Amino acid sequence: MKMLLVRKFRVLILMVFLVACTMHIMIDLLPRLERRGTEGRPGCSCPPPAAAPPRAAPRWPSKHTLRILQDFSAEPGSNLSSQSREAAERAAGGGGAGADGGGAEGARTRRLIPPGAPRPPPPAAAAAAPLAALFQHPLYRLALPPLADGDLLFNVNSDIRFNPRAAEQTEWQNEDHEEFLPTGETSIDSYPNWLKFHIGINRYELYSRHNPAIEALLQDLVSQKITSVAMKSGGTQLKLIMTFQNYGQALFKPMKQTREQETPPDFFYFSDYERHNAEIAAFHLDRILDFRRVPPVAGRLVNMTREIRDVTRDKKLWRTFFISPANNICFYGECSYYCSTEHALCGKPDQIEGSLAAFLPDLSLAKRKTWRNPWRRSYHKRKKAEWEVDPDYCEEVKQTPPYDSGTRILDIMDMTVFDFLMGNMDRHHYETFEKFGNETFIIHLDNGRGFGKYSHDELSILVPLNQCCRIRKSTYLRLQLLAKEEYKLSLLLKESLLKDKIAPILYQPHLEALDRRLRIVLKAVSDCIEKDGYDTVVENDLNTDANTVTTER
Repeated sequence: MKMLLVRKFRVLILMVFLVACTMHIMIDLLPRLERRGTEGRPGCSCPPPAAAPPRAAPRWPSKHTLRILQDFSAEPGSNLSSQSREAAERAAGGGGAGADGGGAEGARTRRLIPPGAPRPPPPAAAAAAPLAALFQHPLYRLALPPLADGDLLFNVNSDIRFNPRAAEQTEWQNEDHEEFLPTGETSIDSYPNWLKFHIGINRYELYSRHNPAIEALLQDLVSQKITSVAMKSGGTQLKLIMTFQNYGQALFKPMKQTREQETPPDFFYFSDYERHNAEIAAFHLDRILDFRRVPPVAGRLVNMTREIRDVTRDKKLWRTFFISPANNICFYGECSYYCSTEHALCGKPDQIEGSLAAFLPDLSLAKRKTWRNPWRRSYHKRKKAEWEVDPDYCEEVKQTPPYDSGTRILDIMDMTVFDFLMGNMDRHHYETFEKFGNETFIIHLDNGRGFGKYSHDELSILVPLNQCCRIRKSTYLRLQLLAKEEYKLSLLLKESLLKDKIAPILYQPHLEALDRRLRIVLKAVSDCIEKDGYDTVVENDLNTDANTVTTER
């Protein structure tokens, strides 16, 4: 009797196992059968998917757990612009593309321009091109000191061999494309644009004013095929490392806030969102100020299915993809803040905006040194930093290397002005290239927490300038120039940002806040000059010929 019960129990277990396997197979195949059955059906709005090019063998199982994440890029409305961009266009007075069409007809006309497609000409107001006039001003044509071999980050004529694959941390896999791998023995013209950017770095600047490779690199960031994606380790919020077909790499920050949203007043600066449009605007603002210390950044519309999920080799990232109740593709990755289902990044339905910042040279080729910002905030809810309670704090800083000699304290003042104009309170560290020692510029990295509030000017960001009362003469003259009506900072930045593929980048009140904050900076310098004298406050960094330049031009 016992043996009979054991046999029946075994048969029952086997039947349950077979039923479970059958259900699993049906769940896995059902979406494919549904999609195949709808192809060519008259009522279906989804055209059959285009034949995909042959791929290499998968590097990890591509079997989805519950249902296949379908590519909705051919659905009606898949290219609809986000609410953020439409609101920004209305605030700028542009009006929506579908304003003259109602209902479904209006929805069909509000389509985003696909990446790589020609954009409509800028409005007539921008035809005057004040930005071009600014770059022809004598203050923007000052020559650098003569460059010796030690002033170049890389000497192309040396024995250094530039291998773009050195920057890739994971295993490389060539997928049916042939790329020319430049070395130190080949012509510079044959280098990819990201490598031209790298070899143009010197002691005084990340890139020269009229380097054609920079504009070409910005175009590459929005047009190059993405071949692999991985999450960036460290940091508080999700960032992705994207590798392109030409072996270049960029840091992708996805859209988390709409253009018109301000940082909530109850948010601490260290828990604020990192904004993709702030990274883009920071690059353009840095160039208008003639610092040229922010690596090139461009906005891009990314297909989350084809350009992230399907090409990532990061299993942790891939597992966080899901379909929202609104039928949008979403993912959240892994990070310290805002990486959960509640804070997921969702496409429309699978397209998402983001910023792509070109990588600096790999640390194995060009080491960088990280410095703690002397005016670093406490990053605590109750405690204050020393500089917030000691009005003579700058005197201590100026007696501490590297701030006791050279130009580092003036670089800090430049960075202070830059951060105040953006409203960026999150400047805890900064980096320099180790090769150049202390006599070099500060790299303005990680600007995502700028442009968070347009209705509030955070005066504490200006404390370094108020305490030290030092500024470069070239910086001071350019700030005075940008305060003039014919070179108004807000109009110049607006014109520069129109070149980006996901323009408009900034909500109009943010642009207006720039002019207001610029006046505050000039007032702070004026107060310092009145207190300590012009020669004490304004450091003459111009040569004899440039000293004749004034802002009256």
